[in-house]
Amino acid sequence: MNIGFDLDKIFIDYPPFVPDGLIDRLYKKRANGELSYRIPSRVEQIIRLISHYSLFRPSIKKNIEIIKKLHRKNTNKYYLISGRFGFLKNRTDEVIKKYKFDKIFNGLYFNFANNQPHLFKQKIIIKLKINLYVDDDLQLLQYLSVKNPKVKFFWLNNKESRELEDNLFAIKDLSEMFT
Repeated sequence: MNIGFDLDKIFIDYPPFVPDGLIDRLYKKRANGELSYRIPSRVEQIIRLISHYSLFRPSIKKNIEIIKKLHRKNTNKYYLISGRFGFLKNRTDEVIKKYKFDKIFNGLYFNFANNQPHLFKQKIIIKLKINLYVDDDLQLLQYLSVKNPKVKFFWLNNKESRELEDNLFAIKDLSEMFT
């Protein structure tokens, strides 16, 4: 089975004291009712570069331990699929090295060409024949679940666990993917 994971809010947390809603407002935009993400201006990129220092972006240890245990079982293939833009490449490389994600995952896929994140992830999910995918962005997952009805999607949200659609589930913990 091929299983994909987003990076931010799955393995690496947002900066403390910054509400998720604020981050959504800064990065998402609505264009004719369609899902769309803003590529930050140069000033915003500088702020985001600072906010992406590991000092401000703690790891989510519990989830890293879960993926390490899954990797040791060696029964599936695991992929990291992140919509991070190209200006974060150096910070992302530091995270990969620090947590040895290149040793845990069978492949690492990043949106360094600055495509729309939902379109980038759609392309990679098809390319890798992903069976299960976890992300923290519900709107993105709703888009992907319609485009990929045979894939099971999991919205990691820390608030609720329930079925949202036939192939989209809200989970509070990564371990719920396998129950």
